[in-house]
Amino acid sequence: WQQFATLRAYYAVMWAQPGKKLLFMGQEFAQGPEWDFATGLEWPLLDTGWHRGTQALVRDCNRAYRAHPALHQRDCSADGFRWIAVDDAASSVFAWLRFGDDGAPPVAVIANFTPVPREGYRIGLPAPGRWREILNTDAEIYGGSGRGNAGGIDANAGDWAGFPCTATISLPPLGTLWLVHEGGA
Repeated sequence: WQQFATLRAYYAVMWAQPGKKLLFMGQEFAQGPEWDFATGLEWPLLDTGWHRGTQALVRDCNRAYRAHPALHQRDCSADGFRWIAVDDAASSVFAWLRFGDDGAPPVAVIANFTPVPREGYRIGLPAPGRWREILNTDAEIYGGSGRGNAGGIDANAGDWAGFPCTATISLPPLGTLWLVHEGGA
């Protein structure tokens, strides 16, 4: 479970970081051996839940990437990215924000690279209100345990790590979350 969970977490990190995305043939469903033109892809692996879950995650990363401009509009601009947590080595958590053009709600990305769930993890956010969970690599549909935040979190005013707002979240083991700001106070 840890190998597939780590792969899903890293795929979501790759889709959410600035820059273009690249997978080689077979990686979209976690084929083990490198693709070989003589043998083709190992499509029967999709009969296994872990591989089907990875394929579903790649599909949903692509859909969310298209649906949320903050994930792609400012790929080549410094103002399209801001770290939330880059130095939490003790918890192995990385978190950042992606920003789109005016009017596009920001997306927060939080990745936990340990097999330990992190309950009550505090992060800083740029705006108060509801942040809806648009991707959770630990969702059961992907082969995960289903740990998450019941669809979203609420950020409240309060300085935290250089941000004007703060929220407490549940981080799944070896999981990455994407949260989009929906507004409100």
